[in-house]
Amino acid sequence: MAEQGSGRVEIDVWSDYVCPFCYLELPALERLEAERPVQVRWRAFELRPEPQPTLDPDGDYLHRVWNASVYPMAADRGMALKLPPVQPRSRLALEAAEAARERGQYGPMHRALFRAFFEEGRDLGDPAVLKEIAGEAGLDGAEVAAELEAGRWTGRVLADQELARRLGVSGVPAMVLGQEGAPQRWLVSGAQPYAALREAVDRVLLR
Repeated sequence: MAEQGSGRVEIDVWSDYVCPFCYLELPALERLEAERPVQVRWRAFELRPEPQPTLDPDGDYLHRVWNASVYPMAADRGMALKLPPVQPRSRLALEAAEAARERGQYGPMHRALFRAFFEEGRDLGDPAVLKEIAGEAGLDGAEVAAELEAGRWTGRVLADQELARRLGVSGVPAMVLGQEGAPQRWLVSGAQPYAALREAVDRVLLR
């Protein structure tokens, strides 16, 4: 661990693969990594775990949110999101991302999962679909599928969610910022524009 004042900002990002605003935040965070001294770590946050019901993909609520917020924000950020025809459980997708992290392939799998759901409308709750996505992201799909069936990465997902609970994170995307080596942390909630994230990072660097 670096000493306080090392000049790098750590950003823990809680997200879910069925949250469009999490996908919309991805380009801003990637740009931030390229332009500022930051280290981003994505963490799991299952929005609707068992036994909570999933959303109705044809319901008024989703159409209203997408028309009012998601589509305009996607157009502004140059992204081509589409309202998915399914609303699956996301636990297995979050676990598949952890399998990729273990193999040093988190980034490609992370982007592939978001793209599969919000651009291709694929069912992230289906183990066979996750096996395919893992293969497309350069992983051994059969190995990942076997680990998902065995529950190898469930503990990591649950640990991330417990940490979120302790920090008071109740929705996603949620970004917790702090300078490496320092105890203070600040929460930034919601899909923020790049300028707002950059300003938050610069404030942390000046503290």
